[in-house]
Amino acid sequence: MKAILLALLLPVSFAASAQKVLLDSYFNNEQKKDASGQMHSWHYKWEETAMSGFSILGQQFLRNGADTATLYAAPTAASLAGAAVYIIVDADNEKENLSPRFILPEHISAIEQWVKKGGVLVLMGNDSANAELSHFSKLSQRFGITFTTRSRNMVKGKEFATGAVHIPAGNEVFPSIKKAYLKEVSILEVKSPAKALVTEGSDVIMAVAHVGKGAVFAVGDPWLYNEYTDGTRIPAEYENAGAAADLVNWLLKQASK
Repeated sequence: MKAILLALLLPVSFAASAQKVLLDSYFNNEQKKDASGQMHSWHYKWEETAMSGFSILGQQFLRNGADTATLYAAPTAASLAGAAVYIIVDADNEKENLSPRFILPEHISAIEQWVKKGGVLVLMGNDSANAELSHFSKLSQRFGITFTTRSRNMVKGKEFATGAVHIPAGNEVFPSIKKAYLKEVSILEVKSPAKALVTEGSDVIMAVAHVGKGAVFAVGDPWLYNEYTDGTRIPAEYENAGAAADLVNWLLKQASK
């Protein structure tokens, strides 16, 4: 009888243990008309299969047993509860949204406490012309990271070599790749508890921080969207698809600790 009850309960237990990966659509809420003329939020969305979407990255999380969801409201202790990973990408500026929602002190407090309790935060910026970095950095600075207005990898046309970012051997987040492609990147500044993860020359491209029971990954570009992970737009020497797989593995591993 006990064995039967255990067999009935196991599927429920596995489903309940899936890690939830939450993608922000509050700070990144660009609007455009769909085919029916209705306005909708777009750019870096799980369900967006166009080149501008995150559908390929989302599938990578799903293949690793996680669940993906979208947060359309502001981050609070309640809205972040149950999330293993929270991703904020390319926060809107006035050019992208007539009424941008900036990251405010109450948002920062909720996110910081969530990280300290074991949450894993992903911050993907952009160059200062295409993202809001001032308020965004007030959040990242709680973890020792600043998104600066200095940019690099300003690729012209198909000069892909300008976007090359070399991954050092033994990298803790990206152990399986050697070179990635990032275009128009905000250069990071780091101080404790953050540390540089990937650099080009003296410029910090990616950083990580371990805070309390949680972790933070930061990069100055939304580089893992479909255009640069589907294998058709950039030369094969740039291993962005492999980078997506490595990053997902690392994020979920941090969240499971």
